[in-house]
Amino acid sequence: MIKLIKWTDRSFEFNSPLELFPAIVGRLAGTPARLEELAKSIPPDRLIKKTGENWSVQEHIGHLPDIEVLHMLRLQEYLDKKDELSAADLTNKKTYEANHNSKKINELLSLFRKLRTEYVQKLDGLDEDAISRYSYHPRLKIPMRLIDMAFFAAEHDDHHIAIIREIISQY
Repeated sequence: MIKLIKWTDRSFEFNSPLELFPAIVGRLAGTPARLEELAKSIPPDRLIKKTGENWSVQEHIGHLPDIEVLHMLRLQEYLDKKDELSAADLTNKKTYEANHNSKKINELLSLFRKLRTEYVQKLDGLDEDAISRYSYHPRLKIPMRLIDMAFFAAEHDDHHIAIIREIISQY
């Protein structure tokens, strides 16, 4: 099996035409359902099982609503025509301190669905000017359009889904 690249080691080439924006937003809209489908196939004791210092499935799921706040903030920064986007906390302090394993999985999934629905609704209402607007990404050290940021968020979702699938395969 090919080992998944670490998220912070990924590089990106953003060149999607604006006409792909609806498909990217569709990916983002579909993530809650994909997570729910994965989670329902896992016994509760396995959802919170950790291997060493690695996050459990439930912690990966809980991380997504944690980071959704950053997606919403960055979206607002694009709309406010900010030159630079807010930096992510690369230590993931919020997720580590959240104790997601003590929560009910349905609460985490419901929260993520609520936050993601709000995000997608805002994206759906954007015009071409907003979608093509640039702002500087502090970690990647490149200017990126709002469409690129949406793609970046969808890739982040898929990264965590791939890790969850890898964890499940080890049961």
